[in-house]
Amino acid sequence: MQVRLTAHSYLVRMPIIDVRSPIEFAKGHATGAISMPIFTDEERATIGTIYKKKGQKKAIRLGLEFVGPKMSDLVYQADKIAKKGPLELYCWRGGMRSQSVEWLLKTAGHEINRWEGGYKSYRQTVLETWGMNRSYLVLSGLTGSAKTEILREMDIVGAPVIDLEGQANHKGSAFGHIGEQSQPTVEQFENDTSIKFNELEGAKNIWLEDESRSIGRIWLQNSFFDVKKLAPIIVIERTREERIEHLVSLYGKADASQLETSFSQIAKRLGHQNAKQASNWVSSGNLDLAADLALSYYDRTYKESLLKKKNQVLMTINVSGCSHSEAGLKILEQTKHL
Repeated sequence: MQVRLTAHSYLVRMPIIDVRSPIEFAKGHATGAISMPIFTDEERATIGTIYKKKGQKKAIRLGLEFVGPKMSDLVYQADKIAKKGPLELYCWRGGMRSQSVEWLLKTAGHEINRWEGGYKSYRQTVLETWGMNRSYLVLSGLTGSAKTEILREMDIVGAPVIDLEGQANHKGSAFGHIGEQSQPTVEQFENDTSIKFNELEGAKNIWLEDESRSIGRIWLQNSFFDVKKLAPIIVIERTREERIEHLVSLYGKADASQLETSFSQIAKRLGHQNAKQASNWVSSGNLDLAADLALSYYDRTYKESLLKKKNQVLMTINVSGCSHSEAGLKILEQTKHL
């Protein structure tokens, strides 16, 4: 009897074959899925045109023409992917593409679990996962306080943490892309992060960093952000000197042109003369002075934002002089009764 997966089960199962076209896969795919397209992007577009102009029967015939010569190669790819146990398989809606490949691979001796509802159903499950009403604690603090690094240390010792910046490959400011890999699509970010949400299902007080609605070009789901923005806040403090030192350690090896471009992006808010001065300091290697000037803008913005949420602040913890791991342990110790 054919096994059909429930919506939650295929968030984490492997190995998974995605038979959609390359452009569909690139936009977003199930975490860990392997692209094994039955049609190229051009073939899929052509079939769609024929379907609209000449109907389903003609489109199916054309699809068979396209896939016929590929059948042996599709089986060969599946043979390489399959190690033991069944293969997971999906297309957009669990329709003709995945059904056809299911028939082919079963004929070749593979055990196939085809996803009912396909990727469309998977995405619905992902969005439902993001929108669940969980218990969060938000770690906040002035720019350069090393919130991300501290949260990662907390994660290492077993605290429930969702590293949104790590998932987004961005540090969340005009300088946030520097030193990072290219960002995933919003869809892929949501898919991948949903795995972490599911791993922490039932956890109390999941730690998040104090983020705005956007992390670079990643926009957080409204259903998630609406819950997060009301969550209790833990504020950490460090000396300005430590924060400057941390920023220099983060960006000190970056190309000067990247830093200058980032300063130009905040010139209107920093002040054009200040932005020009900061760029000059970057050019001359005075990164600590440039960082200090940047903090004059970011600190003001942060304080204005925190003032609006002052009733959500549970406590302020001074972590000056602490390493990232020491700061993480101190925060966990002081919040263990929350």
